[in-house]
Amino acid sequence: MQLRIIPCALAALFIHAPALADDPVIQRVLVEGARSSMLGIADSANAGSVSQKELEMRTVYRPGELLEATPGLIASQHSGEGKANQFYLRGFNLDHGTDLATFVDDMPVNQRSHAHGQGWTDLNFLMPELTARLDYGKGPYSPRTGDFSSAGSASVTYANRLVRNVATLSGGQNGYGRAALAASTDAWGGALTYALELLHNDGPFTRGDDYRKQNAVLRYSRGYANNGWTVTAMAYRGKWNATDQIPARAVADGSIDRFGLVDPTDGGQAHRYSLSGVWRRTTADTASKVNAYVIRNQLDLWSNFTYFLDDPVNGDQFAQPDRRVTSGVNAIHTWHAHRGDTLSSDITVGAQAQSDNIFNALLHTAARRPLDITRQDHIRETSYAAWIENATRWTPWLRSTVGLRADRYDFRVRGDRPENSGKADDALASPSLNVALGPWRDTELYFNYGTGFHSNDARGTVATVDPKTLDAVERTPGLVRSRGMEVGLRTEIVPKNQTAISLYRLDFDSELTYIGDAGNTEAGPPSRRYGIEFSNYYKPFKWLSVDVDAAFAHARSRGVAEGADRIPGAVEGVGQVALTVSQLGAWEGALRLRYFGPRPLVEDDSVRSQASTTLNGRIGYRLAKDLRLELEGFNLTNRKVSAIDYYYASQLRGEAEAREDIHFHPIESRSFRLTLIKNF
Repeated sequence: MQLRIIPCALAALFIHAPALADDPVIQRVLVEGARSSMLGIADSANAGSVSQKELEMRTVYRPGELLEATPGLIASQHSGEGKANQFYLRGFNLDHGTDLATFVDDMPVNQRSHAHGQGWTDLNFLMPELTARLDYGKGPYSPRTGDFSSAGSASVTYANRLVRNVATLSGGQNGYGRAALAASTDAWGGALTYALELLHNDGPFTRGDDYRKQNAVLRYSRGYANNGWTVTAMAYRGKWNATDQIPARAVADGSIDRFGLVDPTDGGQAHRYSLSGVWRRTTADTASKVNAYVIRNQLDLWSNFTYFLDDPVNGDQFAQPDRRVTSGVNAIHTWHAHRGDTLSSDITVGAQAQSDNIFNALLHTAARRPLDITRQDHIRETSYAAWIENATRWTPWLRSTVGLRADRYDFRVRGDRPENSGKADDALASPSLNVALGPWRDTELYFNYGTGFHSNDARGTVATVDPKTLDAVERTPGLVRSRGMEVGLRTEIVPKNQTAISLYRLDFDSELTYIGDAGNTEAGPPSRRYGIEFSNYYKPFKWLSVDVDAAFAHARSRGVAEGADRIPGAVEGVGQVALTVSQLGAWEGALRLRYFGPRPLVEDDSVRSQASTTLNGRIGYRLAKDLRLELEGFNLTNRKVSAIDYYYASQLRGEAEAREDIHFHPIESRSFRLTLIKNF
């Protein structure tokens, strides 16, 4: 018999049922064994939760890869270690996070109107030792997530109190070293939790990344997960060199090594400081939650994607400094009602407000020295949202969730050019409907429909001229509508097996396109994606689990010439197969095979990226009750494949003219890391 524990906070996330006053703190519940069942809880086949234990068993090269626990999601990199990941999901090249809403402890990670890319999602501050749970969903089917969530959303929850304190010391090839400490202690009638992390990594590159990270978290909490409050301070600093994508022609003719670079002065540094608080109150018939946050982000990024195309003398390096303070508050209240033994209903209302005070720029530089200013802007972007949701269980086999969200955005831009300064605003309403039928014989059917949106860069809403060419440009809308529909199935009819299948379609009124030679994005034509996703979890024995995830997507632009409707970078297929062994005496381990499918690189599909398959793994041995040793291996078969590919024109020093070419960033060569973990 397997023990199935569904934490109250997790149940509230999906069916919004109130917690009981005596529920224990969620982080004190240690779930070992089978993955939590989503039957009777989730509103769709694509939503789920990944426990702390499951996250611990994953082999991740960088913190952002924790999000790959979301079936169908790929996290890649095209630059230095400290830069935000590149994400792929549901036929999207999400760039650095557009249309993937990401939250850590109820704070938004996506950065609006960012200097490098809309929705910039830098997860390098994530602390694995504190990560208690990852909740994910896909599609615009909930009024709760809002901006950037049309393709999907991922929410990381940190523990209020650690079950076991932990100290970690790691070392590995390519200059890798990491030391971390995370602990909890009773203090002033509550719990004080703290964590520290120091990390260095060069990577396999001819000039090492020299990535240096300092990371810290301090949290004080009182009460319980459903009746209590927390205050959390976080601080992160990172600095790195960057080996950006390189032209394939230079590697083919031997000009540079596969792990070489063109501009040795590319790199960056990032700071993130935050203060946040969460308050919860739960009774038998109501549940309330309020959270507020202030985040200070700073980024200095130097990149050179086209080398000597625009400036044959000084080169094309550009700097994208970004300074911002983001503040916000979210409030949620739920009323629970029931009639008889079967009919129950939750009505939840929410209000959200977020303000971004931003200073950013685009500069032409050489060896990080400013040569001239392309643009400088002060941006104030403010958003307000209100939403309502009703979740009703009509019968033991029928439940529905109906939602409506209203958003308003105000954009104010004061630029160095009057033509690109001004004010704009936009608003829209987003309805959603989810219906679940079942369970019958441990099987449920789901029908989902919803509309969502993503915000565009504030500068585009007021700009009338291109700051480089001074050509006239059209203003872009502040908010872009998406429409999604989905049918799904979740079943546990096979003993010890959980299967989810979903078939979806997602339309966008405007597509964001990556501009390789400028490092930014611009609005494009409407798009349509449809696809199928499959996720299967099988645990035949207490000590063995098998995960199989696969996803296929068909992405096309609409309203364009026939034969030119491919979306560059749109991933067509991804998959993962993982074997995990735990509690097999003193041993544990995992192997994960990852498939990253081909992508069209130009609109007519004449140039395509190659698919790649890589294998990562880990093995651990318990030396004593509270001491274990782990060995992690990355790219175990040492495949020489790309982490990412682009196709655009560039010009190297000495070339007579620009050449269109594939530019790629290689996946890291085979490497190993050894880690000693002490619990106390």
